[in-house]
Amino acid sequence: MIKRWSKRPSRAHKTMALLSTVLLVSVLLAACGTETAKPQDSKQQTAAESTPTDSAKGTAQTEVAYPLTVKDELGHELTIPAKPGKVFAPVMEDSLLSLGIKPAMQWSNGVSPQEYLQDQLGSVPQISFAGGTPSFEVILESQPDLIILHNSYSAENGAYEKYAKIAPTYVFKSASTDLNSSVRTLGKLLGVEDKAEQALKNYADKAADAKAKLAAKAEGKKAAIIRFNAKGMFFMNSDYFSGYVLAHDLGFEPSKLVKDGAFEVSMEILPQLDADYIFLVNDGNQGDAFLKELKDSAVWKNVPAVKSGHVFETSNDYWLSGGFIAQSKVIDDVVRFMQP
Repeated sequence: MIKRWSKRPSRAHKTMALLSTVLLVSVLLAACGTETAKPQDSKQQTAAESTPTDSAKGTAQTEVAYPLTVKDELGHELTIPAKPGKVFAPVMEDSLLSLGIKPAMQWSNGVSPQEYLQDQLGSVPQISFAGGTPSFEVILESQPDLIILHNSYSAENGAYEKYAKIAPTYVFKSASTDLNSSVRTLGKLLGVEDKAEQALKNYADKAADAKAKLAAKAEGKKAAIIRFNAKGMFFMNSDYFSGYVLAHDLGFEPSKLVKDGAFEVSMEILPQLDADYIFLVNDGNQGDAFLKELKDSAVWKNVPAVKSGHVFETSNDYWLSGGFIAQSKVIDDVVRFMQP
């Protein structure tokens, strides 16, 4: 006899069916949960992608320096809206060129500009400071994006307020006193900090090389610089320009006269001049009469440095200027004078 299976499901079949149903529902719920979560996950991912990491933030802040709000050395607050394209910085043209920037206009004493820079600035319009503060109308016509004044005197008697109406204006107390610091500041204001650091390094390397070459003649030796102009003869101290180069970069000691604060040179003071080397700087040949008077005097001929042939003359304006280009040329002159 053949037995037939009953069509009614057994208890085992019921159990398996129930488990399958539960499993299917779980899978469906999980899928639904996943689908529900997708928009939230997508939103979080988008936010993460659009929010820079800490390192990316730092990069962005470095690259986007403007608008830049700073205080100058006199306490004025100024905002530079964008990287300056046209800069007016009278007497600081040397430093601008060291950073690869040509000014909108260049300083002039009313007779000539800074001659040693004319190979780079020959086509740049001149503005005369012969009578003090120049014409603000002329400055306005040049439409500078930024004005930089090299010392506090340039901002006196209402000048700062007039400059500031033309463009954001930054004032140094004395840019030539600490050239490294002022060049770094220029680099920050103009968005070329890397070029500023390179300029500092290039000059430091040049000065160190020259100091090593001159060590045998400079160490323990004293030097004095006498400047001649239409008003007379004057000692230059070691705080700025070529005086700074000799004392701080090349290792010469200042004459005791200069250390003690002597400024004007007279025949009466010459016998006290204790310099081993003397450098004569004739300002644009304006001091020809005083230079001749000095050379013709018996007192001068008895100065030890004169007797030993350690007197050197120049009329080049870079001896009376500040900036790495000028100071580099002074270094070249001193090396040439003392190592012919």
